[in-house]
Amino acid sequence: MEYVNFLGHKVSKLIIGDNPFNGHSYITDFVPGADMRNYYTEEKILEEMHKMEELGINTMLPLADPYIIRILQRYRNSGGKMNFIFQTWGPLMTSLQTADITIQQMMSVDPIGLYLSGTYNDVRFETGRNDEIVAMLGKLKESGVPVGFGTHHPELVELCEKEGWDVDFYMACMYNLRRQREGEESGFITGKSKSGIVIVPEDRPVMLNVLKNIEKPIIAFKIFAGGQMLVQHNEEERRALIKNTYDTIFTTLKPNDIAVAGVFSKYHDQLTENVSVFNEWHNERTNSR
Repeated sequence: MEYVNFLGHKVSKLIIGDNPFNGHSYITDFVPGADMRNYYTEEKILEEMHKMEELGINTMLPLADPYIIRILQRYRNSGGKMNFIFQTWGPLMTSLQTADITIQQMMSVDPIGLYLSGTYNDVRFETGRNDEIVAMLGKLKESGVPVGFGTHHPELVELCEKEGWDVDFYMACMYNLRRQREGEESGFITGKSKSGIVIVPEDRPVMLNVLKNIEKPIIAFKIFAGGQMLVQHNEEERRALIKNTYDTIFTTLKPNDIAVAGVFSKYHDQLTENVSVFNEWHNERTNSR
C-alpha cells in the first residue's frame, strides 16, 4: 500500500467508505440495500474494519450516522487505530443547532477530518441557497479539524474556489448523480433508494479536468460508479477495470490526493480484490519509472 501526506497525516492512498454498511446501494437490481444491511451486522462491520488494517488501509470514510458512530466507538475501544474522515449525516444537518449534536458525536472518535456531504451542498446550490452552505461550513469549522466540501457538480468546485469558501479539502464525485434529482434531499432523509440512477461515463473526465487545477487536497469518490461499472464482469475483467480506474484517477490528480471505494464482500471479497489490484498497479508504476 502507498501512503501519502493528507491533512497532515500519513494516509493510505486508497481508503474505504461505508455506503454498503448502511445499505446504500447504487446497483439495486443486483444487490438491494436490504441485502447489504442484512449482511453488515455490527460484528461483520468490525471484522471488515480490522481486515482493512491488516491489508494496509489505515483510513476510512464513515457516515456520521449515530449507529455507525457507536460501532466506531467500539472499534476504538478494541484498539482500532484507523483514521476517520467523516461524511455528515443528512438528518442531523437540518439546522446549525442539530449540527452541534453531530459534531460532538463525530469528535468522540477523534477524526482527522470531516466534510459537508455532497448532497447537502448540491441541493442548496441547485435551489439558490449558497448562504446556507457557507454558514454550515463555518459551523463545522468549530470542530477544530480540517473541513472538506463534497459535491457531484464540477461547477460547484469552481464556485467554491472562486468565492474562497473556507474549506480545507474537496470530496469530489467522479459522476454527476444529481441528474433528474435536482433540489432533492439525501435518501437518508427522503427514504428514496438509488434505483434508476444511471452513471454517465463522460462525467469523469469533466470532473477530473476541473480537479487537476485545484491546489487543495482531494478525495475522489464513486470511482467505480457506485459499482455499476463492475457488475456482470468476471474476475479478470473486473481487475482490469479497477486497475484502469486507479491509473486514470491517480495519474490525473496530485501525488498526495487519495480516493475512496465502497466494498460489499458477501459474494466475493471486494476489499482484498481492490487492495490487491491497487498494489499491483502501484508496483507496476514504481517499476516503470
